[in-house]
Amino acid sequence: MSFVLGIDTSNYTTSCALLNTDDMTVRSCKKLLPVKQGERGLRQSDAVFHHTKQLPELMGQLFDEKYDISAVGYSYAPRCVEGSYMPCFLVGENVAKVVSLACGVGIERTSHQVGHILAALYSCGKLDMLRSDRPFAAFHVSGGTTDLLLCEPDHDEIIKITQIGGSRDLKGGQAIDRTGVRLGLSFPCGKELEKLAEQSEHKIKPKASVDGLYCSLSGIENQCEKLMEEGCAKADIAAYCIDCVSLAVEKMTKNLRREYKDIPIIYAGGVMSNKLIKSRLEKYGSFAEPEFSSDNAVGVAVYAAVREGKIVI
Repeated sequence: MSFVLGIDTSNYTTSCALLNTDDMTVRSCKKLLPVKQGERGLRQSDAVFHHTKQLPELMGQLFDEKYDISAVGYSYAPRCVEGSYMPCFLVGENVAKVVSLACGVGIERTSHQVGHILAALYSCGKLDMLRSDRPFAAFHVSGGTTDLLLCEPDHDEIIKITQIGGSRDLKGGQAIDRTGVRLGLSFPCGKELEKLAEQSEHKIKPKASVDGLYCSLSGIENQCEKLMEEGCAKADIAAYCIDCVSLAVEKMTKNLRREYKDIPIIYAGGVMSNKLIKSRLEKYGSFAEPEFSSDNAVGVAVYAAVREGKIVI
């Protein structure tokens, strides 16, 4: 029995995971980076510090017994495009390289975004899409990304990603987090905003600015701020914010269907773990379970396992 280790140190969460290459089960440990009340994120220097502190603790939890490590994977950047870089990913890279050297096993790197997509495919039981000649589309909606991606299975790269749509300004997670912080919630605000929205009794009709496969989400923040000034109930504002993000993704999905017909669709990223959004969009495509939608290292482990030939898709 062998295991592939995956490590992901994003701007939100410290994550590590072990993929059992025999039965494809996973063990996963992760922890949000601490953010002070009222703030909307971390400086990269602080993120690096917290990852450096948290990753050894999580690895200690993950390795509760001796495991035969056959390969290691890590995320090196937010996206697989030139110039995509964040210092926080260096923490995971350094630990992954040390484990690889200590165990004498192969090491693979991929982007945080690819990790999200592969984790979603794993959760949905659709990893076989990687051996198909048929492309699929993936929405990656999180705190730092709102991208619509054309994903083409590739023998060497596993998947080739081309951005074909997304947000032209504010990201879905940013709209949610900024609204949540203004409502007094803790950053990141997704889970708390969802709970608050479930208490809404007076639904406000959502608005979404969408042009083809692209959207603009900055208006959501402005509208929510206006509703606060008007004394609107917090629960109604929370529901409005989530409904606007959901409506924008739905409109983009419908436009995607017009252009790409019956292309399979995967919804990935932390924002897509919201069950209110899922209830509106699941008729169009597949959603991962919440633990595999939010930041995690499972997809990175899957990537390394495929690249190193430890599993056959």
